Amino acid sequence: MPLDLSVDRSSPVPLYFQLAQQLEAAIEHGSLTPGSLLGNEIELAARLGLSRPTVRQAIQSLVDKGLLVRRRGVGTQVVHSQVKRPLELSSLYDDLESAGQRPATQVLVNTVMSASAEVAAALGVAEGTEVHRIERLRLAHGEPMAYLTNYLPPGLLDLDTGQLEATGLYRLMRTAGITLHSARQSIGARGATALEGERLAEPEGAPLLTMRRTTYDDTGRAVEFGDHIYRPSRYSFEFQLLVRS
Repeated sequence: MPLDLSVDRSSPVPLYFQLAQQLEAAIEHGSLTPGSLLGNEIELAARLGLSRPTVRQAIQSLVDKGLLVRRRGVGTQVVHSQVKRPLELSSLYDDLESAGQRPATQVLVNTVMSASAEVAAALGVAEGTEVHRIERLRLAHGEPMAYLTNYLPPGLLDLDTGQLEATGLYRLMRTAGITLHSARQSIGARGATALEGERLAEPEGAPLLTMRRTTYDDTGRAVEFGDHIYRPSRYSFEFQLLVRS
């Protein structure tokens, strides 16, 4: 079914940006699914009464965002929509599932280690206490989205690698009867190390989103400390801001 696209020539918004917004919305809402072809630029320009450079600029803006890719001999193809994660106490696995992104997980580390001062402070245990450390690569549609490092206090949960690859950590916690109640979280950005770039299919030094979170159960006990990195071309955080009365 052809997309319902139109532009408003009386609007102060540039025509290429109007078109790009509509195409991005179609990708996010599933009207343009991953793998589908966008169509010929010339035909699209003629259909909307736009110049070819205008259409090319709209498409290039979505290529730059990582939503479209130009493939020689194939055409312009939808890659996937960017996951926009609301700032609430949810897991990346659940957010990806909700967005129709078909999450997959590779567990690279599942071990017990002595807590550093930072990890001990976050989990409320003594430095040197044995804590559980897991490192996971989270993928969507077969592409890496995030690299997740999590620390859990001793004796909290039996972390089976097979289960960690089949579902999300928070879902395993809830299944074990742990009631997640609140979290403290900070978000930042930095350049990728060579190893991080290799894991996330980004060049060394590429900008990455960072998120650190300590999660508490309904008794106030720290049950998880996470140190995560995300590809900004595939992922963003959404904030809702309220005016203080």
